[in-house]
Amino acid sequence: MAATDNARELALVAAQAAADKKATDVVLLDVSEQLVITDCFLIASAPNERQVEAIVDSVEEKMRAVGSKPVRREGAREGRWVLLDFVDVVVHVQHDEERSFYELERLWKDCPRIDFTDAQPADEDRDGEG
Repeated sequence: MAATDNARELALVAAQAAADKKATDVVLLDVSEQLVITDCFLIASAPNERQVEAIVDSVEEKMRAVGSKPVRREGAREGRWVLLDFVDVVVHVQHDEERSFYELERLWKDCPRIDFTDAQPADEDRDGEG
């Protein structure tokens, strides 16, 4: 059974919130066939702890705006890998080094990806000048 439409919509909200704060390598996975505890994983990364926290704050803010708040938040103190559990969607925001080391996408490689395209690309991409 594939992820519910609601879970997919929430995952896309979280992904856009992460992208808005310049998260890199944003990946959405439908893990519903493999896990009974959640439908979707969002995996995103950032080059430093401050940006990890900014991404996490943005995700929480945008998810609250659509009526979803995390039931669990782990790793925020260290700022290297923060997990936000929204029940249907689990968000992993990782420092680039943790992302490379743990390779979550490889662990869940059999799960289908959910298409995500940043709706608001970076300013330098919009004006054609860098």
